[in-house]
Amino acid sequence: MDNNKKLLIVDDSKVSRMLIRAQVAAQRPEWAITEANSGEQALDIIDENLPDYCMMDINMSGILGTDAAEIILSKYPTVRIVILSANIQETYQNRASGLGISFVAKPVSEKSISQAISYFEGA
Repeated sequence: MDNNKKLLIVDDSKVSRMLIRAQVAAQRPEWAITEANSGEQALDIIDENLPDYCMMDINMSGILGTDAAEIILSKYPTVRIVILSANIQETYQNRASGLGISFVAKPVSEKSISQAISYFEGA
């Protein structure tokens, strides 16, 4: 298994990004982690430096995370995406499911990050 995976964390909250980064680094220290603070920034980064995995918040200024995820998957269907959001409305969970991506509820914790990593690694 190739451990040198690349993860893109997309969240408009710097605190959330820091928490996610810390949890992922604790569990997968070998992963390269990039951050974006909006869906638009994520799309720019992905075009230049395609990640293996992406953790995406939903509610951000500009485009919604679910919309950004749809755009990413249409261009790069191999990227595995997890929506990591406190917005657990069924509409968003169904949208994620319809896109074939995983939905993990915040708060950011060892458990929620473990769920996302398990999804990424196909467990």
